[in-house]
Amino acid sequence: MNKAGKFGLCLTSLCMAPWASTAVAQTYPIKPVRLLFGYTAGGAGDVSARLLAQKLSENLGQQFVVENRPGAGGAIADEAVARAPADGYTLLYAAGSTAILPSLRAKLPYDVARDFAPVSLVVITSFALSLHPSVPARDLKGLIALARAQPGRLAFSSPGVGSSAHFAAEVFKMMADVNMLHVPFKGPPEATTAVVSGELDIGFPSVTGALPFITTNRLKALAVSSARRAAQLPNVPTLGEAGLAGYERAGWNGVLAPAATPKDIIARLNTAIVKIVNAADIKDAFFKQGLDIQTNTPEQFATFIRRELEQNAKVVKFAGIRAE
Repeated sequence: MNKAGKFGLCLTSLCMAPWASTAVAQTYPIKPVRLLFGYTAGGAGDVSARLLAQKLSENLGQQFVVENRPGAGGAIADEAVARAPADGYTLLYAAGSTAILPSLRAKLPYDVARDFAPVSLVVITSFALSLHPSVPARDLKGLIALARAQPGRLAFSSPGVGSSAHFAAEVFKMMADVNMLHVPFKGPPEATTAVVSGELDIGFPSVTGALPFITTNRLKALAVSSARRAAQLPNVPTLGEAGLAGYERAGWNGVLAPAATPKDIIARLNTAIVKIVNAADIKDAFFKQGLDIQTNTPEQFATFIRRELEQNAKVVKFAGIRAE
């Protein structure tokens, strides 16, 4: 069976895991739970993972422990969870890279479509399409016109090949039918600094990373990449509102379990996560990290991941992206 077929069977139906008894779901968890995260400590994703783990511990009566497993663009943590027992005691705090890697690397030792059971999306991170003030475009339509008039002349920065911000820019290029030069950097600070300094014309920094420069007029924000406006930039339209209908792209974090995890355990985790993340104190804590909460059902999260995988495959083909 091809990957598309396996994807339909697994993510859409949550891998048809055997139903756990109601008693098992009601007593879960009876021992500590590991929440693996594929990046180093300290970033917004790590902070949100730890906030979620703390509240899950309080709500479910057992310790939820975040384990950082950095490396290979998140693939080390992904593989560890994909191969873990499907008992609810090893979970993945997945990032956007989980749905990007299958398009970049032909021989991953796991299959995102087959080896995970979605639990819930937790947060999204919007990117701000930002220009150096010297770029003579006042709005998105003006930028598109300028890029079309000078194909290949405008250059945009990213935190690295295959990063979520890189893909946000490539989706923009694809949908707007423009040709711009990609210049990758080692990470978000360097990529943003290159635009602030005028070294490059355009960037797609996170809203949090861009905010200090936007408020001091060192960056000109034309639009945000998410489906709805970023709470931190309420006066900046989405790309869809600004004229690129249908555009939607964001970084994200959510919880995945190994495939075949009992559905009752998935449901118990989902209920707890939705309750926790939508509480006022957690909303405020995430807001301060530049994160917008966005929970959903396991089925909706499966659809979200499927859409991400499909779009990422198109972007890789369109842009000819190769893993570094």
